[in-house]
Amino acid sequence: MAFPGLQHVAITVSDLERSTRWYSRLFGADPVLDEDEEGGEYHHTVFALDGGTLFGLHTHLGRESGDRADEHRTGLDHISFGLSGTAELEQWRDRLDQLGIAHGGVKKAHYGTGISFRDPDNIALEFFIAPGT
Repeated sequence: MAFPGLQHVAITVSDLERSTRWYSRLFGADPVLDEDEEGGEYHHTVFALDGGTLFGLHTHLGRESGDRADEHRTGLDHISFGLSGTAELEQWRDRLDQLGIAHGGVKKAHYGTGISFRDPDNIALEFFIAPGT
């Protein structure tokens, strides 16, 4: 049996309004869902990405720690968005520049090529091309 792909990613943010604006600009789209969870545990704002993956922003109704994300702590290291080739990577580099989002430039390694950047809560994100793509 094949292991399934990711259906959605959900991250906790410190300021839902700020993060919703930031991710709306990055994705070039508005959320498809913005509501309190039925049990009242959290509020989520969800974006639909190409390919069917959902990307959710969660706020735990004032119970968040408020700490900035840090990949050196146990938990999430980064989220990577897959690209098809160098031309697309260069387009996203230019798009990040247009949006005023700081990034580390194009980095090449034997395991792939990518551009790393961070969201308002310091969550590490990247655009990535796998080798042979």
